[in-house]
Amino acid sequence: MSPISYNLQAVRERIAADARTALRDPQSVSLLAVSKTFGPDAVIEAADAGQRAFGENYLQEAVDKMTAVRAARPGLALEWHFIGPIQSNKTRPIAEHFDWVHSVDREKIAQRLSEQRPAQLPPLNICLQVNVSGEESKSGVAPDEVAALARKVAGLPRLALRGLMAIPEPTEDTERQHQPFRQLRGLLESLRAEGLALDTLSMGMSADMDAAIAEGATIVRVGTAIFGHRHYAK
Repeated sequence: MSPISYNLQAVRERIAADARTALRDPQSVSLLAVSKTFGPDAVIEAADAGQRAFGENYLQEAVDKMTAVRAARPGLALEWHFIGPIQSNKTRPIAEHFDWVHSVDREKIAQRLSEQRPAQLPPLNICLQVNVSGEESKSGVAPDEVAALARKVAGLPRLALRGLMAIPEPTEDTERQHQPFRQLRGLLESLRAEGLALDTLSMGMSADMDAAIAEGATIVRVGTAIFGHRHYAK
């Protein structure tokens, strides 16, 4: 068994154990393998071990990787999620190449993705990124502005608003890990009470996914625990 296959199995077992602890069906939590900074070979190795959903932060790197993976595995159907900050001039290739976008935090970005999503593709699945920790350096819509943005995005063609995403401020304090995830879940529940058909909470990473699953995560975004530590130097 390859290192990535071994790590994937360990992460899946951890997700299942966390879900059972929270009295949840393990099948209700999906694993998004965050493959940013790792090459096509790592994606192929994970795909050969059964992983199908991959998260990317850097647009050009992601598009190059998709092309390489398709060339190496022509019949392999993978699901690609864009999870990084979005610049206005990058929306067209995101709309053209990805199945999901987790990091929409402005109406302008959603509008451009809607206009630029090719008609022959299914609607682009959207999560709104919420800045639950209030960090000035972090992307995301403020919690008190989520409802207004959600109503606008839900009305745009070629998009399917699915739910909310957050990247809370890191902490090793277990209770402090739970609080922002609990807040995000409360925001989702309030939007559903308004009549929006949302089903996704994208929250939790390698270091805090136990708390996220306990608070209702439906997608956990895991990179380091699968692929190892990243090397950002180009």
